[in-house]
Amino acid sequence: MTTSSITIPGPALDAVERLFADRASPEHAPSSSWGVFTRTGLVRTGSTGVIVEEGDTQGVPPTSATVYRIASCTKSFTATALLALRDEGALNLDQPITDFVPAFAEVRLPTLDSPVPTVRMLLTMSGGFPTDDPWGDRQESITDGELDALLRRGLSFDSVPGTRFAYSNLGYALLGRVVAEAAGRPFRDVVTDRILRPLGLASTTFTVPGGLAHTAIGHRRRGGVWEPLAFSGPGLFSSIGGLFSTVDDLSRWARWLASAFDQGDGDAPGDHPGILSRASRREMQQAYRDIPGRANPIGYGFGVMVEHDPELGPIVSHSGGYPGFSAHMRWHPASGVGVVGFENATYAQVSVPVTTALHGLLREVGAAPATTIWPETAAARTVVEQAVTAGAEIPPSLLSENVDLDIPFPSRRAAWAEAIGSIGPLVKPPAHDDTSLVVASAAGEESSAPSHLVWRLPGERGSLRIEIRLTPESPPRVQTLVVRAEPPRQP
Repeated sequence: MTTSSITIPGPALDAVERLFADRASPEHAPSSSWGVFTRTGLVRTGSTGVIVEEGDTQGVPPTSATVYRIASCTKSFTATALLALRDEGALNLDQPITDFVPAFAEVRLPTLDSPVPTVRMLLTMSGGFPTDDPWGDRQESITDGELDALLRRGLSFDSVPGTRFAYSNLGYALLGRVVAEAAGRPFRDVVTDRILRPLGLASTTFTVPGGLAHTAIGHRRRGGVWEPLAFSGPGLFSSIGGLFSTVDDLSRWARWLASAFDQGDGDAPGDHPGILSRASRREMQQAYRDIPGRANPIGYGFGVMVEHDPELGPIVSHSGGYPGFSAHMRWHPASGVGVVGFENATYAQVSVPVTTALHGLLREVGAAPATTIWPETAAARTVVEQAVTAGAEIPPSLLSENVDLDIPFPSRRAAWAEAIGSIGPLVKPPAHDDTSLVVASAAGEESSAPSHLVWRLPGERGSLRIEIRLTPESPPRVQTLVVRAEPPRQP
């Protein structure tokens, strides 16, 4: 059921430790706590600085059990609660927000033909509201009545709802109301009883923890010294960033989300499908709304961001920033490797070392995603290679009708011979397993999908590139057959 776990070499984990140690300084943040995890759990944790508790002038080093605010990482819990209610039939993602927050009906929309923002629009940060981090971070404690009064006074819009991305805490505050209305219970109770307790996240809470090992106090730098900040209390905006958590708990949460991509056909023991199925967790971790201005393609899913790295494939993440705190969680679904990190200083940007650490680990363990092709694709490779190199016949049943209609076979065979002649005689390639279903890019193989395969045969003056793509029929047939010469690859 479960994909095997990657083993990370000790020296690679030592490099992560040095990365955080080199970043630490008395001026940057009073403390940090971080952890690296694989599918089996945490494999290395570390910390810098000290946690100073009330009445303690010396302080103690943080551990993986030290509690920090995770701020906007909370949004993934909000999205999970919404999808769980959707799966039960308690709501529809395309319902307008006015079905749950009647006061929103008094909001004047930006144009006469603007749609009322839907639950889906708010989940994907496309409700049309302006980006609002500095303002939203200070609204946690407001009440339902205060939000209704704000709505009745009117809202400002950056765009027509449903047309573009803008990170919106207001949108996720409204989603907290959706959860409460659909469940018939307060938002914080829904998340606690339906997500945190079943997953055993005992150190994750919406209130300042009591009875736990240590709790980091948030700080801001002023006049060259660290000034402690008071905690805001829970309220209507808790759904945007109100949770406290630990490296132990947040890594378990991230592993649970990432496990939705483990190989298998359904929920497995330990998947806790009663909280949210693997199918719905995969739905969360898709890019639905493009986020502009990034080096790699990245989009917002449901409570998480999804980046497509050209070498590593999809990477899922979310940052959290609250007055006095910085948090980041980041994982690679294909390998199950991830990193979480906290720092207790305003604008500390712990996302920087977490991102650097994860990408370094993934390259160290060779975690570039491998495509598993269909057995029919592997079998077609053998038949096509024999036809191209030895003049063997391709059974008509293997080819879709368009192949000969697109380029008649006499013309194809002449072009194949010309291509082989241009690169010199083919060199006997290394033996390969014709039954292998895993594409190895290092061997000159490429695949964009199980139905697709590119491979190369070496020649004296280059290589012969062969590409096939199969049809959506069952059984599938070859619909694309491209053969061409390539010059030698540069070292």
